[in-house]
Amino acid sequence: MAERSTAAVDVADNSGEEPPAAEAAKATADGAEIQDGRAADGPMPESDGEPKKTKATAPTAAPELHSGHKLARRYRLEECVTRLDGFSSWRAMDEKLRRAVGVHLLPADHPRARSVLAAARSSALLGDPRFVQVLDAVEENDLVYVVHEWLPDATELTALLAAGPLEPHEAYQLVSQISQAMTAAHREGLAHLRLTPSAILRTSTGQYRIRGLAVNAALRGITSETPQRADTEAIGALLYASLTQRWPYESDAYGLTGLPKGVGLIAPDQVRAGVHRGLGELAMRALANDGATASRQEPACTTPEELAKAVAAMPRIRPPEPAFTAPPEYQHTTYQQGSYGRPATHNGVTTATPLAPLPPPPPLQSRTGRALKWGVAALLIAALGLGSWQLADTLLRGNQGSAGDQNPQPKGDDTPAKKTPAPIAIKTAQEYYPDGKAQDTAGVPNTYDGDASSYWHTRSFVDGPEMKAHYKAGVGIVYDLGSEQEVSAASIGLRYAGDHTTVTLYAADSMSSSTQVGSMKKITAGTTSETSLTLTAEKPVKTRYVLVWFTAMPMSGVDQYSGEGYKQGMTDVKFSG
Repeated sequence: MAERSTAAVDVADNSGEEPPAAEAAKATADGAEIQDGRAADGPMPESDGEPKKTKATAPTAAPELHSGHKLARRYRLEECVTRLDGFSSWRAMDEKLRRAVGVHLLPADHPRARSVLAAARSSALLGDPRFVQVLDAVEENDLVYVVHEWLPDATELTALLAAGPLEPHEAYQLVSQISQAMTAAHREGLAHLRLTPSAILRTSTGQYRIRGLAVNAALRGITSETPQRADTEAIGALLYASLTQRWPYESDAYGLTGLPKGVGLIAPDQVRAGVHRGLGELAMRALANDGATASRQEPACTTPEELAKAVAAMPRIRPPEPAFTAPPEYQHTTYQQGSYGRPATHNGVTTATPLAPLPPPPPLQSRTGRALKWGVAALLIAALGLGSWQLADTLLRGNQGSAGDQNPQPKGDDTPAKKTPAPIAIKTAQEYYPDGKAQDTAGVPNTYDGDASSYWHTRSFVDGPEMKAHYKAGVGIVYDLGSEQEVSAASIGLRYAGDHTTVTLYAADSMSSSTQVGSMKKITAGTTSETSLTLTAEKPVKTRYVLVWFTAMPMSGVDQYSGEGYKQGMTDVKFSG
C-alpha cells in the first residue's frame, strides 16, 4: 500500500462501522475540529467573528469510486484519504504532466456542489503562490471534482508542533506570511474560515503555504457573517499554539492539549516560560473575543490586514545563530603489546593505564651506518651536479632559439580544450509575479514536460512590445534545479514570432515572488523575433534557482486564451552548464 501523505489535502479520515454523517461530528484527520469548546463542523452559535455551519441537510452519499478510476482520461485516483458527509478526497496522478495532485469529489446533485465549484474557481483566479493552487474545477458525468496541487515535500504545522513549540524567529515568519497572504485573499473577497494547523504547510525552503482557501469551508458548508474577524482569530490561535504548544481553548484539538478549564484565555507567557513577549501580546490581540484581550494598551486586531501591519511594526526577530560543535581534542595513542590504548582492570575496576612513549631509534653509529650516510651524500652531490648541467644546457638552447626565430608560432597542444555544456535537469518550477497578478500558474509545468505542443502563456497587453513598470514590469517563471549548478546557457521555445521578445536570466535565492528582480544576479539576456531563443553567459553562474524574465513581447492575434495584443508563450525550456 502506498504511504499516506497529508501534504496537500485538509480532509477527514473515517474508520469503523458508523456512517459518514455520524463520523463527521466526531473527528477528522487534521484533528478534532473544536474551537472554544464547540465542534467547528457541527452547529455553532452565530457570534461575532465565528464561523457557522449552514442548515443541516441529508448528506448525499459520496461517489463510489475506486483506485485506478480516471477522471477526464487524465487524473488517475490512487488513494482515498477522506470519505465524509457526501464527498471524498483522493491522492491522484496527473498522467499528462506526470505529477501527483489532490482531488475533491462529490455528486453533482450534492447540496453544496454549486458552492464548491464557485469557491474553487474563485480561488484559482487568485493565483497567489502562498496558497496551494486549484488546478481545475469541473462538473462532468454527474460528478463535481476539484483538482489542486499536491506538495509531498511539505510538512503540516500539526507535525511541527508535535515536536515542540516553534522558536521565536520561526513563529514570527509564520504569523507574518499567513497574515499577509490572507490580507491579499480578503482584498479579492475570499475567506478561508478553516485556518487550522493542518491547513498550514511549511515547504523545504521555509515558505508557509495555505491550503483549502474557500474550498474547505464550502465542502463543509461553513459560512460567517464576519469572515475577516474569523480568519484573524484563527491566525491568532495558530500563533498561540506555535509559541506554547497548547491550543488556546479548553478542549484538546489537533494533537494539542487545551487550556485548563475555567481559567479562560490566558497570556502565552503564563502557559510556558520563555515565550517571546512581543509575539505573545500579538497572539492575544488577534484572539480578542468581544474585546477581552490580555493586551492592556494595544487595540485588538480584527482583520488580517491589521494583524499584518502589527507584525510589520514589531522589531525584527533575528534567526538563531547556528550551533558550533567544537571538534574533539586530539588524543595521542600508541600501539603497545598488542593493545591499542586498552584500559587495565584491577579487582573488577577498570582504570586507564598511561602508555609510555616509544624511544626514538638509535643513531647510525655502526660501520654500516657510516657507509650508508656517505653513500647518500654522494648521490645527492651527483644529482645536484647533473641538474645544474641540464639547467645550463636548457638556457643555452633557449637563447639560441630566440636569436634564430623572433616570431615563434604557438603549438596547437597549448590551447585548452573547450568544455562542452552539460544539460541540467529541472526539478520543479513556479510562476514569478511580485505584483500579485499571475498569468498562467497551471501551465508552468508545460515549459519543461518535453511536449512541444503544450506551453505556458501570458495575458494579452495593449501596450508593447516593451513592458512598462506602470502596468507590469515583466512576467516569468522561476525554475528549481534541485541543487546548486553552474548555469552557462539556456534554450527557450517561444509560442509567437514577431518584433520582438526580450528575455533575461537571473540567479534567484528562492522560488518566492517576494524577492525583487533588482536584488537578483543577472546571468545573461537576449532578444529575438523568432520562435526560439538561445542564451549564453560570458561566465557560468552558480545557483539553484533560475528566473526566466520576459520584458518585451511581440504583437499577436486572437487565440483560445486571449484577444489581440502583445503576448508570448513559452515551451521546452532547457538549461546547461
